[in-house]
Amino acid sequence: MGAWELLLVGALIALGLCGVLVPGVPGSWLVWAAVLWWALKDPQPVAWAVLVGATAVLLLSLVVRWALPPRRLRASGATPRMAVYAGVGAVLGFLLIPVVGALPGFMAGIYLHERLRLGGHGEATAALRTTMGAGGSSVLAELFACLLIAGAWLGAVVWG
Repeated sequence: MGAWELLLVGALIALGLCGVLVPGVPGSWLVWAAVLWWALKDPQPVAWAVLVGATAVLLLSLVVRWALPPRRLRASGATPRMAVYAGVGAVLGFLLIPVVGALPGFMAGIYLHERLRLGGHGEATAALRTTMGAGGSSVLAELFACLLIAGAWLGAVVWG
């Protein structure tokens, strides 16, 4: 697979990661479709292993999201700007503390947004709890799954 095609797959994965944070956009399926395209264009054992792993992670993510409360983020006061803060926090956390850093990074992004908006620690903590209870945990589960898939794809491209 050429460099341009790899860049296109990477752009589609990045678009899928952003799509996870936007309601109604099938972000996780965009990430999976990009990995599928890559595996079909570059049929090596590592590509197929990443595709099988991505499929398993997405199916597990669906099961986890069905077990969590439904998304009612708009009712809790979540805004698109909060989604940006949460997404950037998750990606930074994922990069700084590989894999598990996405969890505290996501919540730190929401907390930072609320702290800047509301001004106090107590109010920001209460808003974080409200957001996570209103569906933020569902978004976090989907974003974490997509970050795992993106990391596996990037690792396979760089080292595989």
